[in-house]
Amino acid sequence: MENAFTIAAYVVAAILFILSLGGLSGQESAKRAVWYGIVGMAVAVLATLVGPGSGLWLASLVLIAGGAAVGYQLATRVEMTQMPELVAIMHSLVGLAAVFVGFNADLMINYIADVYAARGLVLGAVGEDGITATGLPKEAYDGLSAFGQLIAKKSSVEIGILRVELVLGIWIGAVTFTGSVIAYAKLAGSSSMLPFEVDTSARKLPGGHMLNAGAAALSLIMLIIYLTGGGSWALVVLTLAGLFIGYHLIMGIGGADMPVVVSMLNSYSGWAAAAIGFSLGNDLLIVVGALVGSSGAILSYIMCKAMNRSFISVILGGFGGPAGEQMAVEGEQVAIEADGVAAALEEASSVVIVPGYGMAVAQAQNNVAELTRRLRGKGKEVRFAIHPVAGRLPGHMNVLLAEAKVPYDIVMEMEEINDDFPDTDVVIVIGSNDIVNPAAQDDPNSPIAGMPVLEVWKAGQVFVSKRGQGTGYSGIENPLFFKDNTRMFYGDAKQSLDKLLGMLE
Repeated sequence: MENAFTIAAYVVAAILFILSLGGLSGQESAKRAVWYGIVGMAVAVLATLVGPGSGLWLASLVLIAGGAAVGYQLATRVEMTQMPELVAIMHSLVGLAAVFVGFNADLMINYIADVYAARGLVLGAVGEDGITATGLPKEAYDGLSAFGQLIAKKSSVEIGILRVELVLGIWIGAVTFTGSVIAYAKLAGSSSMLPFEVDTSARKLPGGHMLNAGAAALSLIMLIIYLTGGGSWALVVLTLAGLFIGYHLIMGIGGADMPVVVSMLNSYSGWAAAAIGFSLGNDLLIVVGALVGSSGAILSYIMCKAMNRSFISVILGGFGGPAGEQMAVEGEQVAIEADGVAAALEEASSVVIVPGYGMAVAQAQNNVAELTRRLRGKGKEVRFAIHPVAGRLPGHMNVLLAEAKVPYDIVMEMEEINDDFPDTDVVIVIGSNDIVNPAAQDDPNSPIAGMPVLEVWKAGQVFVSKRGQGTGYSGIENPLFFKDNTRMFYGDAKQSLDKLLGMLE
């Protein structure tokens, strides 16, 4: 059977990728799942190198070595706090690759059509026997690339389908590219790589959603023009429209929704990869792209449900979001020192710790783990409360706690622990804002209105470890910090916990 090794290798790689994706659903199996993915990718790369169309060995090996070197540097230098923006910028590369592959496919179709026309032939013509007749002399056919030979064998209907596939790949890739770049800038808190300012607030150009609708309509018109023989210029205009949509969609989404955006862009990159697979006739790319696209879409939906967000609203750039003046926050933030927190912990019998992005920034997870060990050693019940969108990436806090060897069985999800706060003596919030914000329940005009949150204010005492009095990543004030049973434990989380641990010997 032709290409039997490549097909078999792709099947093995696809199975490994499925096992990897399934294993990542649990902390205990995550490490094994990562190895499944590594082996699956190695098999896929090897099969591609020795499969149909193989060649240009020097260029291939140089590119693989260069990619491996960049990947190694990123893996060893990027902190966990930078993982969300790293994921976003990686998505942009997938989108850009889809754009390049789509244009390459269009150029190859036009080139093959010209080769046929020079010989008085028509690309895609089908003979009387129903078999596509290449009509090319053997030396001309053999001189084509593997992709060119694939196109030469297609009928006119199949070429039309290929054109649709490459248009989808280009458009989804363009949206993914600029959307991911903007997401990176918002997550990194820096727009130095861009010619315009980007921050965590939702921003739209005059015209708002009508601009997005107009760009989408223009894309559809260019698709029709291209498919009816309008030429490659229509692809260029369609690409520009896609690039604008990606930029404007993500610019219109506020910081509170950025975890959903990262997941959503992951889905987009998967569908872009699947479109590349259809264009290239690569079954593995189709399977992997569909896995990534569907899993990313499902995760985005789950996260939107956890935040009580409309999935359609988020992916359309905040369409139909809450409007109006937010409730004023009254009172003042009352500070407390480490000795006060230590005294409360000594008297408490039940403690819940709520980790957030501030813990990740301060790299305080090991201090948190040590605090947990000491409190449990004193016979106190200690548990962790994890909100589905804590941090800036799904599972962010779970990974940090696992790294610090916090026992899995005391790490609870929001729905498992929310009802227990009224019976909890002390809650320690470490660098969290939106996920413990009562405005989600009390203020219908809040940007996070309706979002399920950890109801920590119902506990006996709440201590919030925070650098200062500023608002969090999303820029939303938190009434929790002004409540009578809340005390602000100001300072860097790691340094604050060091002081606290010194008083809990």
